[in-house]
Amino acid sequence: MRVATGLSVLVLGASGIGHAVVTGLEGGIDRVDPFKDMKNRPSGGHGLNLLLVGTDGRDKITAQEKEKYKLGGAPCHCTDTLMLVHLSADRQRASVVSLPRDSYAEIPAHTDLTTGKEHDAHPVKLNAAYAEGGPHLTVRTVEQMTGVKIDHYLEADFTSFMKTVDAVGGVEICTAAPLKDSYTGLDLSAGTHKLDGGQALQYVRSRHIDGAADLGRMQRQQRFMAALFGQATSSGVLTNPVKFQEVASTVLAAIRADKGFGTEQMVALGKAMHGFTPASSEFTSVPLAEDSFQVKGLGSTVKWDEEKARKMFRSLREDKPLAPVLPEQPKATPVEVAPEQIKVQVYNGTTKDGLGQEVDKALRSTGFDTTRAPRGSGGPGDLAHTLITYDPRWDRSAKALATALPGSELKAVKGQGGTLNVTAGSDFTQVKRVKSENPERGEFGAVTGDQVVCP
Repeated sequence: MRVATGLSVLVLGASGIGHAVVTGLEGGIDRVDPFKDMKNRPSGGHGLNLLLVGTDGRDKITAQEKEKYKLGGAPCHCTDTLMLVHLSADRQRASVVSLPRDSYAEIPAHTDLTTGKEHDAHPVKLNAAYAEGGPHLTVRTVEQMTGVKIDHYLEADFTSFMKTVDAVGGVEICTAAPLKDSYTGLDLSAGTHKLDGGQALQYVRSRHIDGAADLGRMQRQQRFMAALFGQATSSGVLTNPVKFQEVASTVLAAIRADKGFGTEQMVALGKAMHGFTPASSEFTSVPLAEDSFQVKGLGSTVKWDEEKARKMFRSLREDKPLAPVLPEQPKATPVEVAPEQIKVQVYNGTTKDGLGQEVDKALRSTGFDTTRAPRGSGGPGDLAHTLITYDPRWDRSAKALATALPGSELKAVKGQGGTLNVTAGSDFTQVKRVKSENPERGEFGAVTGDQVVCP
């Protein structure tokens, strides 16, 4: 998703700019024909489907950038990221499905681009389809696996991604925990950060932050894509002809696209989706049955859950939303542990009658599992600062609770157990809304963009 994010913003947002700006840019697109002589394709459904492909190309990156962002390895000439983007027929929704690069795939019979050798159908990791047969074989393989007919193909590399992020003025990312990956050089403290192009590339490439590996990386990519889209739509890039031309020229100069994707398509899409917001987009990845499926000659692959994947792609073909429809929620700060998973006992540490009940009710309303403090449940009576005591084994839960109680003090108490204690002090003013950094996902694991961007 790393390089495809810039493409998606461009595709989704030529909002009313029109031919005057984009016509002169079309000539810079490197053309490919991924659909040539393609037979036995899936039947088209409702809406429009684009395959966004990110390669690991780094030919135009400077030596300094390669060293700073740890991009010195040899490229594999394969797809590092694949995303299937479905635009609803009414152009009110964009559904983005990440296709894991290590997905177990049955590649169709084809001619190897490098050797010219004819190959029968055989198992590979999905990203190898590009290395063996370029865009044509990539589209064939994805269509075969998903049953979704691809209408347009867009491809880009590291360089266009970095320049696109810089062109929109950087992208704001929130993280509830520090993120550090020695492989990419990513080093972010907990909190909110404005990432430039190079830092953004580190963020979306990192897969050695935790045990989630590539799957965790895809979730971070989804957060980034939602944030990038939010930045582009809120900063005026998509409505200011000068700014849009800067971003568009940066991206289009570095992409490859099918012959049918040109000015008419860009302008039509932009006009149709004028007024899009992060809430108009939804993000997910293919449901998996195994994330370490061993295949002889391939090693560890990820295997799709065939039944769930088939149902999800059928929903795309039928132009149905993937994310559950949720009631509008107030802005909330992301935390590592969902408040629903944190058990809290509240006490009143002041002489103010009913303060314990007030704090208990406020915490419960934002999702915490409180024990409903009884009236008169008291502490010392003269506590100045709200105090949270917790068992060190539940330190992440304690940090989440402290985020909801700004200014509170934390005190570790060994052996306290899984219930966190709050003693309300005289400095208490309000409970700040918090939410899980990884929000509740529906049947297909999808979330809307407004759920994963910074509050």
